[in-house]
Amino acid sequence: MIRAIILKEKVKELSKPWVPMEISRVNDQVVRLALYDGEYPWHKHANEDELFYVYEGSIVIRMRGQPNVTLHAGEMTVMPKGIEHSPKSLEPSYVLMFEPQALKSQGDY
Repeated sequence: MIRAIILKEKVKELSKPWVPMEISRVNDQVVRLALYDGEYPWHKHANEDELFYVYEGSIVIRMRGQPNVTLHAGEMTVMPKGIEHSPKSLEPSYVLMFEPQALKSQGDY
């Protein structure tokens, strides 16, 4: 049976920052939801792009050699493969990530 995914309910299931929860799969892509709180280590994804959509809150995505991108609720950006980046929350924030299922959340170190 096909059901609606209620993000307000999924948010309540998250307790640890930076531990993504799989919400849904679409072909070879996955939608993950995570609580961002504080700073995430610098990393990059050599082979995959990553889409960030801020569901609630505000984040800054810092990038080496490029200006930061600030996102608020309802905004999104795509991080192209190969760019070293470090997300940072401005407040506890909930972020949807649309990415290939094979993508390692921690990136390539």
